[in-house]
Amino acid sequence: MTPTSSSQTLPRPTGNPERSLTPGRPAERRTPTGVLGHFVVAHRRWVLLFWLVVALAGIATIGTVTSALSSAQSVPGKSSFETAQRILHIYGTEDDIPPDLLMLRLPPGERAQSAAGREAVAEALAPLSRQRSLRVLSYENSRDPRLVAANGSSALALVFAKSNGPPSYDLAHEVRAAAPPGVSVSATSYYDLAAGSQSHGLGVLAETLVGAVGALVILAIVFGSLLALLPLVVAAVSIMTTFLAIGAVTTVAPVSQLVEYLIALIGLGVAIDYSLLVVTRWREELGRGRPNAEAVEVAAATAGRTVAFSGVTVGIGLLSLVALPIPFMRSLGYAGILIPLVSVVVAVTLLPALLATLGPRLEWPHRRRAHAARAASRAWAAWTRGVVRHRALASLGALVFLGALAVTAFQIRVGTVRPNSLSRSGQAEAGLVALQRDGFPVGALAPIEVLVPAEDNPAAVANRLSSLAGAYTAASPTGPEWQREGTALVDLLPASATTARSNTELLRTISSDLTTIAPGARATSFGLDELEWVHALYGSAPYVLGLVALVTLVVLAFAFRSLVLPFKALALNVLSVGSVMGVLVVVWQHGLGSRLVWGVPATGAVVDFVPLMVFAFLFGLSMDYEVFIVSRVREAREAGAAADDAVIEGLSYTGRLVTSAALILVLAFAALAAAPAVSLKMFATGLGAGILIDATVVRGLLLPAVLSIIGERAWAWPRAGRRMHAP
Repeated sequence: MTPTSSSQTLPRPTGNPERSLTPGRPAERRTPTGVLGHFVVAHRRWVLLFWLVVALAGIATIGTVTSALSSAQSVPGKSSFETAQRILHIYGTEDDIPPDLLMLRLPPGERAQSAAGREAVAEALAPLSRQRSLRVLSYENSRDPRLVAANGSSALALVFAKSNGPPSYDLAHEVRAAAPPGVSVSATSYYDLAAGSQSHGLGVLAETLVGAVGALVILAIVFGSLLALLPLVVAAVSIMTTFLAIGAVTTVAPVSQLVEYLIALIGLGVAIDYSLLVVTRWREELGRGRPNAEAVEVAAATAGRTVAFSGVTVGIGLLSLVALPIPFMRSLGYAGILIPLVSVVVAVTLLPALLATLGPRLEWPHRRRAHAARAASRAWAAWTRGVVRHRALASLGALVFLGALAVTAFQIRVGTVRPNSLSRSGQAEAGLVALQRDGFPVGALAPIEVLVPAEDNPAAVANRLSSLAGAYTAASPTGPEWQREGTALVDLLPASATTARSNTELLRTISSDLTTIAPGARATSFGLDELEWVHALYGSAPYVLGLVALVTLVVLAFAFRSLVLPFKALALNVLSVGSVMGVLVVVWQHGLGSRLVWGVPATGAVVDFVPLMVFAFLFGLSMDYEVFIVSRVREAREAGAAADDAVIEGLSYTGRLVTSAALILVLAFAALAAAPAVSLKMFATGLGAGILIDATVVRGLLLPAVLSIIGERAWAWPRAGRRMHAP
């Protein structure tokens, strides 16, 4: 029922006012967060000293930690991975890593297949051929005419190395220096294209500083005083502490290089979010006339409880990464779980200690203190009143918008992106242009290497493989770099990129029919790794997501003290995350936004790990806002307010907080999108769009409308549970 008493003024509790105005009374201080808050205030100097030591330790070890991070993304135990490991053992190169491609163009009039042309190419490639850590495939050692362009003057060479091998542009420099006059050299590789060639973007530190400056601007607007600096201090300590913790993880498990971006930028946003909640509640209690120490304890007891539950819900979403049987994704999950948990600990210990020590002195200038201390927004109260009054229409509008995007998500295709979408500048991009100009297939960026017993006649195996649908050519080079220990290597170059359906069919044929072509043969490639990777990622996803949903329901039931609200929260989150997958399809897969913003054409697919990463982080981050809002609605409801009045009051106190927190996170993700790698841009796009949609359409429109529709039924809770939670 729409409230009539709330049509003109901000709703206030209709029950016992002492319940809402004195949440820090002794009974509530006996809650875990209340006891912790009291301890922190009483021992604030020791708490400050402890965190200073931890932060300094984090700063001192950050270089060691980042150097211990890994770039490996393999799936141990799978056929392609095991074959690659055997090739590494026998030949010393890693074949689950795409090779570097070199295009050598001879002077006009010279032919690559002539004696002079072969000599010129051999002379240019000599510095690489002499390196035992490299393995080179060319026309010179394979006599495969398909490695010479139709114009006759350009030759293609593939260079295989270890994971820490030189990038393609360094190899090109060596070849260019040794080449006879008139020979031009271009180079590219899938990894160099994906990394943005020689461009490393702003770097993690610079991107974090950009996000921090943007956050400071928003915090200055929100607080209007030097208090804006406190959340940044908390974020800095949280980030350093998380790096320190992830350093300990690297001693027992491999951790991906991507975690430095996650810790720095997501850690920045999450820590500031939690700080905003605590500081806002502290200001509110000061405005009610409490002494500073008591206001800090009340904020720690109330906002601290909300922050703790928020951190747990974020961590639960990231369990989906840890549960996957892939070391790369698990390492991202480790970092992801540490980010909110460390931020919670810092926010409920360091921040109260800072507020108890410096809080009132940081309220300078004082121009906005009286208004800010009230913490309730009349604009949000008026907005929520309108949503409650027109709840059916508000729900319908939000569901139509979210549903349209969620339906689009069914078109999603996960995998590697098109090579021409990976980089728009640099030597690797120029090399890709040269590759296509000379008529060589982009499928050469990810060849299939087949390990065969020497007695199987490698040349005959190459002939059979080259006749497969989707194959450009198959070569069987000679020499000790290609034949040793009773084995031989055959290289199959696909005619199209890994994202093309013809390439997918070729890979599946290799997986299922290789033993009929060459008994005892085994294959590996970047493309085969991709197939195994996607199967490992998404094969068990339904079970993992089911477990995450179940644990989330249990945690939210105790957080909200309701049997209904957890299911509502889960449904809204699924709808929110589904809409973001639709955004990824529209912006990247179809290219309707990637070309406009970054100049990147349609990728044709969403990078394999991005959907799960977006789900894991967004599921928890958006649940943060659910916990922020509903916890405040529950407070008002327990203080005696009617159901609709409680919704209006809850949004009036948290709406501005949620939108400010969302803007700060979006700025952090915008900084992350400045990274050169398309996968990071895609990940940042998903999180940024998801936070915006969630903070506006889902939490600002759909949530209050649904709460109003559910009404009193939202607070159904067993009597035993009510007694357990009663103060």
